[in-house]
Amino acid sequence: MTANPVWSVDPRTGKQRERVAVEATAPDVDRAVRAAHAARAALADPAARAAFLRAAAGLLDGAAAQIVEAADAETALGGARLTGELARTTGQLRAFADVVEEGAYLDVRIDRADPSLTPPRPELRRYKVPLGVVAVYAASNFPLAFSVPGGDTASALAAGCPVVVKAHPDHPAVSELCAGLLRRAAVASGLPADVVTVVHGFDAGLELIRHPLVRAAGFTGSVRGGRALFDAAAARPVPIPFHGELGSLNPVVVSPAAAAERAEEIGSGLAASVTLGVGQFCVKPGLVLVPEGADGDLLTAALAEQLGETGPGVLLDHRMRENFVAGVRERAALPGVTAPVAAGPAGEHTVGAGYLGVAAARLLEGGPYGLLLEECFGPVTVVVRYSGPDEAAAVLDLLDGNLSATLQLSRAEAQGAPGPAAALIAQVTGLAGRIVVNGWPTGVAVAPAQHHGGPYPAATSHSTSVGGTAVERWLRPVAYQSVPDALLPPELREDNPLGLPRRVTGG
Repeated sequence: MTANPVWSVDPRTGKQRERVAVEATAPDVDRAVRAAHAARAALADPAARAAFLRAAAGLLDGAAAQIVEAADAETALGGARLTGELARTTGQLRAFADVVEEGAYLDVRIDRADPSLTPPRPELRRYKVPLGVVAVYAASNFPLAFSVPGGDTASALAAGCPVVVKAHPDHPAVSELCAGLLRRAAVASGLPADVVTVVHGFDAGLELIRHPLVRAAGFTGSVRGGRALFDAAAARPVPIPFHGELGSLNPVVVSPAAAAERAEEIGSGLAASVTLGVGQFCVKPGLVLVPEGADGDLLTAALAEQLGETGPGVLLDHRMRENFVAGVRERAALPGVTAPVAAGPAGEHTVGAGYLGVAAARLLEGGPYGLLLEECFGPVTVVVRYSGPDEAAAVLDLLDGNLSATLQLSRAEAQGAPGPAAALIAQVTGLAGRIVVNGWPTGVAVAPAQHHGGPYPAATSHSTSVGGTAVERWLRPVAYQSVPDALLPPELREDNPLGLPRRVTGG
């Protein structure tokens, strides 16, 4: 049987660029997973892992021009955006090398024996061990930072887990290029190349999640695709953790005082956030609550002006373009929904930005208006005009989980003046993983305190896919009770040969 070819496609024209690879068969996936499984022991050395992550960052930086050119040809995201994304990606790899060397992620805890307690306490020593082979499902909208060399891969490798990446069909050429660089970095660091492997194809993705040697998975993509893989992970004879980022509306609430204070500034900032990356960010503001009245009108006028000046853009592929156009059309056809700036087709291969307007009272009717509470991937947002804090709160009560929630407050409200701010903070904390005040959610900093996740369907677990604590997804705790020091792993021995931070209790 002839293997199906994998083509790199130019989204600006819809034409095939080059044949990159072939889709992996079930035996191909089996070989990739087994090779990764065999490489686990080599990743046990933290010094080698840190060196590998830094070497990978160096090789990626050294090939920056080639990577950016390849990624732009497949995604149309532009050189400036992709140059920044590559810097984020290599910075992320180096940050995880620092995490490995610092060692706190192992969460070493020691409780001394104390027979005087009731019940008596034995000697207990606890740390975390890697799960094993991790399957990573690359994202469409970030061909670097959430793809082959991205955060899921970097954090899994930092934890000591080999990775098999299912490449995204929107950017197979740059996926192969980056995979080759990571494998070179592994060998240069004394590790087997198979600590990172890439496979292509829809069926390969299903084979991967079902493989008995795969111990966990990370996913960034749609609710439909992510939920199918999540269910497959749970249906295995031995279920595995599935850390999926699926979809998010990322609501924004503009307080009346904020609209009175800086309506035009908020409107312009909203337009910039909605159109960043042609609206293809997972944290794009997709629902914006704006107060009724003259101040809200000024805000929407500024939003309309800025959107109207935004040129047409190319989405990541033509399927996404068709879904975007159809999604906007279906939403705009709902009674009472307006399109002051019409989003939709702007040429054979491009789309234009816009927004839809609706009254909060109409949205609260439910029924078909629930469509407005679903993510529409592309440069469009829904502006909901509300009459007061109770109506705004009622709209928020309709929402499922989100990656982010943003509050635009006045200076006085932000400083604690009486108003709805405290209640809003409390309400959105229940529905989002990151709360933003007087900023915009697009742009997720790679930092130790970052959390990129949220209640379902924003994510399928409570962990983060960005920041140093993302490493925790690929580890499990083990406690050793009354084990002689000579038999303990080095991480837990009394003399602490690795110099790890540890919490010691009792005497």
